[in-house]
Amino acid sequence: MSISLFDLFSIGIGPSSSHTVGPMRAAALFAREALEDREVGPRVADVGVHLYGSLAATGQGHGTLDALVMGLEGADPETVDPVAGRERVAAIERDGGLLLDGRLPVSLRPSSIVLHPLTFLPQHSNGMTFEAYDENGETVLSRPMFSVGGGFVVDAADMDRSIAEVASEEAGHAIFTTGDELMRVCEERGISVSSAMMRRELQWRSEDEVRAGALRIWEVMSECIERGVRTPGVLPGGLDVTRRADSWYDSLSAEDPDHSAINALEWVSLAALAVNEENAAGGRVVTAPTNGAAGIIPAVLYYATHYLPDTDPDDVAVRFLLTAGAIGSLYKEHASISGAEVGCQGEVGSACSMAAAALAEVMGAKPRQVENAAEIAMEHNLGLTCDPVGGLVQVPCIERNAMAAVKAITAARFALRGTGEHFVSLDTVIETMRQTGKDMSERYKETAMGGLAVTAVPVSLPEC
Repeated sequence: MSISLFDLFSIGIGPSSSHTVGPMRAAALFAREALEDREVGPRVADVGVHLYGSLAATGQGHGTLDALVMGLEGADPETVDPVAGRERVAAIERDGGLLLDGRLPVSLRPSSIVLHPLTFLPQHSNGMTFEAYDENGETVLSRPMFSVGGGFVVDAADMDRSIAEVASEEAGHAIFTTGDELMRVCEERGISVSSAMMRRELQWRSEDEVRAGALRIWEVMSECIERGVRTPGVLPGGLDVTRRADSWYDSLSAEDPDHSAINALEWVSLAALAVNEENAAGGRVVTAPTNGAAGIIPAVLYYATHYLPDTDPDDVAVRFLLTAGAIGSLYKEHASISGAEVGCQGEVGSACSMAAAALAEVMGAKPRQVENAAEIAMEHNLGLTCDPVGGLVQVPCIERNAMAAVKAITAARFALRGTGEHFVSLDTVIETMRQTGKDMSERYKETAMGGLAVTAVPVSLPEC
């Protein structure tokens, strides 16, 4: 099936979609299916978890162990209370008592999860294996799974298949798998990119449901910005990074209480900082398309809803997210949105491209200009490494989101000044990003083994 808007934008918790949200979903899926299997379920007495590659190397800083334990108890990223969930995990580590799928007591604690940071499974660098044991310690079920970015989880058996098994074109549906096909659909039917994505969404939901879902996503994004600009303190993890969004908000509000257009880029940067500080603190965010890049699209959508004249903010939000979803689906299908697979170009780069295209659309761009905006934004993120200090989604991730939000606005304005004709196509730049990620050293792909992750580590940083 085609990738939906609601696959790319899902509500979860920080600090990482691939290292927190994905593992939680995988653990919950394993727990439920293990107990509901007629042959396996009655024999399950205990469970074990092994993490490989990037999940193991940076799992401590990304909250992966906590997420796995919460997931094994049946928690869902969209509804779990992040504070209560982590308190529950601490109690399990201290006292034991994990309830598999909320019903079967097992002995697993966070500290008993086995880490293999130097072992990279061939299918993907974010590998994990769940095992169920009988009362004699014999393995009755083993399930390898992979968190492939943006909260997507794939079984080992499905890793050789496309993430999106695209359906045939049906009456009333605009089906596209590449940027060129998206342009063809728009031009043959005389519709916008957001309309093409809406028609694809109609495979699963009514138009009213799509609009309501998109507005719910924007509501959660807005709430995240609001929390971020009003929450002071120091981010967890040992780097002692001070949250800046609240003090920035106070000073900028005093200087510019009316949010004037002359300070628009400062307000946009602030919105991105606010979201990513919330993400780094483990708060409620929307994967957009990942948690590490979660601030870019909300910040640019904030710009669109506040600074575009004579527009309906709800209509802008829906069209913006539909357009971003259309572009994001191409990255997910043909390259990657996983920092552990292709570096930060797959996270921040993809989000910047999605945001640029979406802003161009709601500013009145034609489909070819929208595609141009997406291409410009990614072209200038190619080769971006994922090297978070200490394995934490803080330095340089938080500021990087703010910089990319401004870059997305610039890319949209570049495209709007042109005719839509451009030298490099979106499909070409997506393939270039994929090849660049393939050639990139593993040290620069969310392993905390290269770049700033090793050159900027404070002496006092605790061991993970």
